[in-house]
Amino acid sequence: MAEKAQTYHVFETAGGYCGIAWNAIGITRFQLPARSAEATERNILRRVPDAERGDPTPAIREVIAAVQRYFDGEIIDFSSVALDLDDQDDFFRQIYQALRAIGWGRTTTYGTLAKALGAGPQAARDVGQAMAKNPVPLIIPCHRVLAAGGKVGGFSAPGGATAKVHMLELEGVHVGTPEPAQQSLLL
Repeated sequence: MAEKAQTYHVFETAGGYCGIAWNAIGITRFQLPARSAEATERNILRRVPDAERGDPTPAIREVIAAVQRYFDGEIIDFSSVALDLDDQDDFFRQIYQALRAIGWGRTTTYGTLAKALGAGPQAARDVGQAMAKNPVPLIIPCHRVLAAGGKVGGFSAPGGATAKVHMLELEGVHVGTPEPAQQSLLL
């Protein structure tokens, strides 16, 4: 099977510089905001090394504009954006499809998402793996998936759990400050 040619574009939002990659089928990668265009470009090219920089198509320009409005605080629904997830595991694609139904300002948990797919509680770990490998965060809203008890949980995007909390706060969801990665010693 021939490789599908991919194009990418870096753009600025109120949250920083985002990157997007696409092919003839749909979006293949999305990079959440980083502080510089160079960092965003490095991150996206690490995931799609053969992509060529290019001008967005009209459909991709619409998605870029929606992302910019999202980071300005506007309610945006990305559930109908065309994606190409052919390189993802079948179960991961099922998880991503179910997650796309979790709308603005709503959250779920890893366990609840697993149960919604008819899997047992042990599949919550698989859901966590799918979130960590999400090729198009925000468009597939992995930031809306919380750990048990409404805890923030992990987030593998730039800024980690702090970025996740910020995105949720944009949507009016308050989950508290993420736990520090390392506890300080009290002397």
